[in-house]
Amino acid sequence: MSHETLDVPLTKTAPTERTRARVRAARNRRFLVYGSRGLLLVAVIVLWEVMARTEVIDPFNFSMPSKIWEQMRVWAVDGTAQGSLWEQIWYTLYEALLGWVVGVAGGVVLGITLGRIRFLADVVGPYIKVLNAIPRIVLAPIFLIWFGLGPASKVASAVVLVFFPVFFNAFQGAREVDRNLVANARILGASNRRVTFQVVIPSATSWIFTSLHVSFGFALIGAIVGEYIGATKGLGLLVAASQGTFNAAGVYAAMAILAIVALLTEGLLTFAERRLFKWRPAEPGTEQ
Repeated sequence: MSHETLDVPLTKTAPTERTRARVRAARNRRFLVYGSRGLLLVAVIVLWEVMARTEVIDPFNFSMPSKIWEQMRVWAVDGTAQGSLWEQIWYTLYEALLGWVVGVAGGVVLGITLGRIRFLADVVGPYIKVLNAIPRIVLAPIFLIWFGLGPASKVASAVVLVFFPVFFNAFQGAREVDRNLVANARILGASNRRVTFQVVIPSATSWIFTSLHVSFGFALIGAIVGEYIGATKGLGLLVAASQGTFNAAGVYAAMAILAIVALLTEGLLTFAERRLFKWRPAEPGTEQ
């Protein structure tokens, strides 16, 4: 009896200690990764500043972090020639978000549809491949001619950049659904509509979310390129205006602001994905 009572606590505490050790290791690794990222960024900024001030690199062409920060401060406090900085950010973000939503919706609907209907995929597939092979950035001037300088041309540029990665992921996700799940649903009397909405789409959701991270960056690129070619407001117009006046600090400042917007949006998407997929097991070396 004494031997048995000693064995029970050991079998209960050992897994707990191992779990705590893994959690501590994951936390320490996360701190190390974040700290290393911060140090790398600081090192690059300091090296850039020193090289520009000592004229190892041309400060006129490459500018320097201190001037870029000053340009951002001036825009934030005094505004830009096109209006307040926040208005430019919102204008670009509005175009990117609208193009992203339309592109994601179209890509998901068409991807799931073609993934479910093989005949339709065989008919339409070659045309989609041809359209995907076209460099979509070159469509921005055409959209500018069609829709003018307003936000519609930038939204169209964002849509064509977002659509294809989302479409191919949704299409592949619909094709990769476990056939046993589909067969079981049909045995239980599920119609094609029920199979699509209750089996195929939930199974393809992880594929779709994978494309959302990349596709929003494409939406920002589409909006910025459209604004750079021709616009009345937006961060892309700030880049074009700064380039036109040989203001390298302005070009880098607009790019830095765009990077911050993209990182914040990526963080929101990651948070939403973790909340939606809480049921998934954690990857090795990570902490939920």
